[in-house]
Amino acid sequence: MSAAPRLELRHISKQYPAVKANDDVSLSVQPGEIHAILGENGAGKSTLMKIVFGAVQPDAGEILIDGQPVTIRNPHEAKAQGIAMVFQHFSLFDTLTAAENVWLGLDSGETLEQVSERIRAKANEYGLPIDPSRPVHSLSVGERQRVEIIRGLLANPKILILDEPTSVLTPQEADEVLGMLRDLALRKEVSVLIITHKFREVMA
Repeated sequence: MSAAPRLELRHISKQYPAVKANDDVSLSVQPGEIHAILGENGAGKSTLMKIVFGAVQPDAGEILIDGQPVTIRNPHEAKAQGIAMVFQHFSLFDTLTAAENVWLGLDSGETLEQVSERIRAKANEYGLPIDPSRPVHSLSVGERQRVEIIRGLLANPKILILDEPTSVLTPQEADEVLGMLRDLALRKEVSVLIITHKFREVMA
């Protein structure tokens, strides 16, 4: 008997006043699988993934995690289910350091120093070098993306969603991120979903 999918969407629909963003969408993702959510701008990719992350509520359909139906009413409940999402537009405070930005989003009771050490360890583990003590305004676009990705990885997610993760990166930086995602899926059996409209990324 085969194991249940890590994530399963069944007949998800979402209607906005002027457009039907998702129309009866079903999707199955296994542990350790990298799955591309591919389509043109406006195709409903981000809406579907925001539903998984609890940032948008569906009008119909159900979500299953490891074969169990779940209700995800907000991102906090998504994180409790082991789901992390890295959004296309950065949500970092320029005047704070990388570590302070990550620390703000945690409710683990850790000190800033402990979070800084965890950032360094995770950055070294996945080849995403970042100095936690640097102010965000001094970081390059690629480094800011690393901070966002590391923030997601610190929760040790079972499911990692990335929205257009390479849209602001150089080709070399994009290859580094894609290599890290392959490693994450292979070694940790994390299910990775990449929202993209770039066919090169899908083939990579």
